[in-house]
Amino acid sequence: MRRTILTLASLAALMAAIAPAAQAHPSNDRYCLQGRIWGYPGNCQFSSYQQCQASASGTSAYCGINPRYAYSQQRYY
Repeated sequence: MRRTILTLASLAALMAAIAPAAQAHPSNDRYCLQGRIWGYPGNCQFSSYQQCQASASGTSAYCGINPRYAYSQQRYY
């Protein structure tokens, strides 16, 4: 009985550890701030184009789509 409970607890802990890694892409990295000081792909922490543009305002940087999204394989359901 003790072995069964320990096995089930271990399985539950393993599933809990794997579950966050199962997400394909976090939603807060759709756009990247790119430019000479940022390199490529740049600072990819923006969920909207407007957020990225606000950060790029007044600098020599520009915004582009994250290459992770741009070159990802299309999924058809």
